[in-house]
Parts: sequence; C-alpha cells; structure tokens
Amino acid sequence: MTPTVRTSAEAARPSAVYRRRQRMPIQRRDVDGIILLDKPRGLTSNQALGRVKYLLAARKAGHTGSLDPLATGLLPLCFGQATKVSGWLLDADKRYEAEARLGLVTTTGDMEGEVVRENPVPSLSSDAIERACAALRGEIWQVPPMHSALKHDGRRLYELARAGVEVERPARLVKIHELTASLVAPDRLRLEVRCSKGTYIRTLVEDLGRALGCGATVAELRRTGHGAFDAAEMVSLASLEAAATEAGPQGLERWLLPADRALADRPAIRLDAASSRFLRQGQPVFVPGVREIGPLRLYDAAGDFIGIGLLQDDGRVAPRRLFVSAVSC
Repeated sequence: MTPTVRTSAEAARPSAVYRRRQRMPIQRRDVDGIILLDKPRGLTSNQALGRVKYLLAARKAGHTGSLDPLATGLLPLCFGQATKVSGWLLDADKRYEAEARLGLVTTTGDMEGEVVRENPVPSLSSDAIERACAALRGEIWQVPPMHSALKHDGRRLYELARAGVEVERPARLVKIHELTASLVAPDRLRLEVRCSKGTYIRTLVEDLGRALGCGATVAELRRTGHGAFDAAEMVSLASLEAAATEAGPQGLERWLLPADRALADRPAIRLDAASSRFLRQGQPVFVPGVREIGPLRLYDAAGDFIGIGLLQDDGRVAPRRLFVSAVSC
C-alpha cells in the first residue's frame, strides 16, 4: 500500500544537510505559496513544518491540520500570505488509506501503543465487512482518543495519557462520506476513507473492530487527499533537502503552489476595476449572478487573485481574507 519508509527514529533524525544548515546563519525571506509535503513516518507535523520552513528560509509558515507521527502522506504547508487560506484547509474533507490489524487492541489505537488485549479473529465474509462499514458511514459520533493533540485544562490529551491520566472527552459529530474495507490477510484489513474534519481514523478503526467482534488497531495510515489537493503533487522531504543542497532555498520554489489552489473547488469571481478597489478597502460589492454560499475566490480585472469573499444576505460579496498582492510562484 505504501512505499518503504525509514524507521520512526531515522525519520525523526535531522538529515546531514539540515544539521549543516542549522549551524549557518540564515536570512529569512518573504515566501508565498503552498508546498504539499509527503510527510515521512516518525515526524510530528510541527517537526516537518520546521524543517521545510528552515530549508525554504521562510519568515512565516503554518500547517493545515496535524498528522500523527505514525502517519505518512499529504500535509499542506502554507507560507507567507498563503497562511491566510489555512483556516479553510483545516475545515476541508480528507482522504486516507489505512491498514488495520485485526484481533489487537492497544492503548493508542495504533501499533505504537501497548497491547491491551488480543482476540481471535473470526472468518470474515465480504458481506460482514460491508455491514460493519455501512453502520459507520454518514454522520456518526466519535469520542476523541486520549492520545490526541486536543487540550483539556490547557494540557494536551496525549501528555495526560502519558502520565497515566484519563479524562472524559465529549463525543463529536463527524461525517464519514466514504468507507470501504477489504481483507488483505486473515488478520489485516485495508481501508479507504473520505471524511470530514475532526475525524480520527484510529477511533474509526477501533469502532470497526468492535463491530467485527475482534477489535482492531491501525498498522499503517496514509493521507492521500486534503480538500482540493491530492497525493499526485506531493514532494518528499528528501527531495526538498536535496534541492536545498544543490540550489539553496530557491531550489524549493518549484514546488510552491499559489494560495488560490487551496480553494480550487470553490467558485471564482472576476471583479471589474472599481469593484476590486472598493473590496480592497474592505467594502462589500455587488456582483451580479452570484448565488453561492461559502467562500468565493476573488480575482481582479487582470486575473490576479486578491482574496476570499463571502456572499452576504443582501446579495453583496464581502471580503473575508485579502491579499496584499497576487500570490504566485
């Protein structure tokens, strides 16, 4: 399902080029755009962001929703003005491929936790697996795992879990748009999931294991889609490090995508010169024919992306996030 990857310890260890550049003075610069990183196993999302931000010598950066250290795959990294679209990416649907180990229950919901229970795995038919999946499609309530980055009284849940403390977590409503599973071994299931924000695949796998009567835990997890982005445009950390070694921070710019790509599935509105001027001053403008609810991509008369707007009740389009100038590579 996934290519061979370095061990968690190897992935978390900074590369030679990264260590060498850390010892050198760095001149931060303004960089605008989005890099679709293929996050390696063993790194937290913040660690991955920190490495790419350093290689790119960017002043401002942020990621768009954490991936567990166990997980690999699509992690959009926003730089400069592109950080203004990160909120919409946080709310976007995601796609995952996962492999579940049947008959095993762990403290973390994945193979990095301690084994709590081992159960025999029954002979599972395709119909039984489909019935279990069907019960988990649509809107469902999930209790977030203790090993998560959510906060309780100012502390991360995973910090409390490591200290042996468990607290009550309110269930949250999430939506499973698509869920399919098939046996790839007597004790292994391969899953494909498309889900709303806030969904924990580890919890989904645990629920599926309970429905099958044997328990389950995540063995492999890979994000393959995030909003309008998919895995086809990802770049590995190793490729970015090699480009930085060869050409410095500028060597990474070939992978920068314009900020408006984050909203490629939203309607695009081109404004005339007068409307663009008023909107840049923070004033709503009337745009004939606009009926869409939700974020709109706004472009000036020259076709440059100038920001994100929302349709008001009075029919005018109001600015929600504006860009100083067009974000381009």
